[in-house]
Amino acid sequence: MNKPHKSLPEPNEAAKARSQQLTERIRQHLNRAGRLSFADYMQRALYTPNLGYYANGLPKIGDQGDFITAPEISPIFSHCLANQAQQILETLSEKNILEFGAGRGTMAKDILLHFIENDWPLDHYFILELSADLKATQQATLKAALPDEWYQKVQWLERLPKQPLQGVILANEVLDAMPCERLKFEPDQVSQAFVTFDETQQAFQWDYRPITEPSLLKQANALLPYIGEPDHKGYFTEINRHIAPWLQSLSDLLTQGLVLLIDYGYVRQEYYQPARHMGTLRCHYQHRAHSDPFFYPGLQDITAHIDFTAVAESGFDAGFKVAGFTTQAHFLMGSGLLQANPPHDAEITEQLKFAQQVKTLTMPDEMGESFKVIALTKETDIPLIGFSYRDLRHQL
Repeated sequence: MNKPHKSLPEPNEAAKARSQQLTERIRQHLNRAGRLSFADYMQRALYTPNLGYYANGLPKIGDQGDFITAPEISPIFSHCLANQAQQILETLSEKNILEFGAGRGTMAKDILLHFIENDWPLDHYFILELSADLKATQQATLKAALPDEWYQKVQWLERLPKQPLQGVILANEVLDAMPCERLKFEPDQVSQAFVTFDETQQAFQWDYRPITEPSLLKQANALLPYIGEPDHKGYFTEINRHIAPWLQSLSDLLTQGLVLLIDYGYVRQEYYQPARHMGTLRCHYQHRAHSDPFFYPGLQDITAHIDFTAVAESGFDAGFKVAGFTTQAHFLMGSGLLQANPPHDAEITEQLKFAQQVKTLTMPDEMGESFKVIALTKETDIPLIGFSYRDLRHQL
């Protein structure tokens, strides 16, 4: 197991034992296969049943976890998403919301409470959740917060529905959790990252090999105009190859409505600029960010930023219209943030807390600029409120 970085806290013995189990599971596969592509390693580190990061039941979000998400910062975020969803749903004969990976259920709870408060109709709120532990947490959260008639509208799924869907699909910080390939550009070749296990060091390690797969090589070569001429130290970056098939599956499902994707990332020209030579691969452990994906597998999140140009292209190819693209700050301003206020009789501490929440969600040095929102629509063509303040589609 890879030695921990000096700046990272040491896990407890029970957590180490769980990580060791996952390490052994991945090693067994490596003994048979010799090496894994980094995307395969990331898939196993995050999603191996009962052991992977998103499947092991350990806290992920909040003070006891590894990171914080916008819905956990303030219900304002979810209320704004609800406002945007309602703008579309009121034009549809069937009114459904499908949320991917609902975390602790906070966003679903706040969206549904906002619907109740405004007396907006809703047929179903689907949650696609692969983690049994998170599903149980979501059920407890929603059961405690919602009237029974509204709790009955919530349905949990383990895969996409087979029947066609009208409605709104929400995915907050879903794309960045998809396994990605890692590439290394050098003056004379482009390599793909693989993972092997060093028995002497008892640690996973990188193994870069020239790309042999034609489709991946074509994707890599298409980035050269943005990257420029790499030097001898190499230019490292990531490609998410799951986005296109995932969006195609959503297009096959959705007959009419909206897909709203929120994540951190850049347009392609900014993503693959020469200065970003170490890529965007990031790991999160107990609210500390670092770049070692081999640190205690199963105990940390592994992510990469999103190429939103790729999202737009894949969405268009799948049959969607790219209906809006902007920063999180401008999306929230367009969809109701400016009308949100603390209760008029709120204590000064509550007012200050409210102001701090808004700052975290919108300021450029917080989440406001680094997170982007992209809207993909099907059989609907109305100007979306979330993109009324600033639409950056021209940058895609």
